[in-house]
Amino acid sequence: MCGRFVITSPPDAMRRLFGYREQPNFPARYNVAPTQPIPVVRLINGARAFTLMRWGLLPGWVKDPKGFTLLINARAETAAEKPAFRNALKRRRCLLPADGFYEWKREGALKQPYFIRRRDRMPFAFAGLWETWSGPGGEEIDTAAIVTTEASADVASLHHRMPVTIDPDDFDAWLDGASDAEAVHRLMRPAPEGQFELFPVSDAVNKVINDDPRNVEEVAARAMPAKPEPDKKSDVARPDDGQMSLF
Repeated sequence: MCGRFVITSPPDAMRRLFGYREQPNFPARYNVAPTQPIPVVRLINGARAFTLMRWGLLPGWVKDPKGFTLLINARAETAAEKPAFRNALKRRRCLLPADGFYEWKREGALKQPYFIRRRDRMPFAFAGLWETWSGPGGEEIDTAAIVTTEASADVASLHHRMPVTIDPDDFDAWLDGASDAEAVHRLMRPAPEGQFELFPVSDAVNKVINDDPRNVEEVAARAMPAKPEPDKKSDVARPDDGQMSLF
C-alpha cells in the first residue's frame, strides 16, 4: 500500500514532466498524508491540467462522507470490479506527481520506516483514480486514490504491495478515458526491478506533523532487541514429574 509520499521537485520541473498549462507554485512536502490536498494531473477538454484534490477517494454514491472511510489506495487487480472504483477506472484516471514514498518494515515489535525513490532521483507519476462527490447542499469535493499492485522484487523486501507508476510515454494512454480496458490493465504493473532504491529513515515521519527535509535522510536501521538467553537451569536434569518430554 501507499500511505505517505513526498513531493520535492521544483514546480517548473513538475510542469515540464507532466505538461500541464497551469503554473502552480507549491512548496516541497516531505510527509504527504491521507485527507491532505495533493497535486493531481487530469485531462480537461483534452488537455492536461493541474488541480488539487483530497487524498482519499469518496465515491459519488456515498450519502454521508462523515461515516465513510476514505479510500487512499485502489488495488489494480480488483478496481474494475469494485463499486467504489470501477467507474473511475473507466473514465476518471489521473496522475499524482511524486518524488518518493515511505513504507514500513515490521521487524518483530518494531516498524522501521524506509524511503523509496527512483535511483536516478527523478520525479515520477503514481497512477490515480478520482471522483467528485456532490452533497445535498450543492457542495463538491474532488478526491483521489493511488492505484497499487504487487511489489517488485526489491520493494517486496518491505511490503508485498507498491504504487503503480506510469512512464511519461504512457501518460496519454492512462489519462485518456477512451483507452480500452485491456490497454489500461497493461499499465497497472509493478515497476521494473532495480528502478527504485530504498533506505531506512528516521521514525519522525511516523507523525504527520513532521514535514521536514530530514525525513528523507538515510539513518541506520534500528537494531532488533536481542533474544533472551535460554535459561541455563533448563539444561539441568530434573526428576521425572510424570509429564512427557519431546527431548
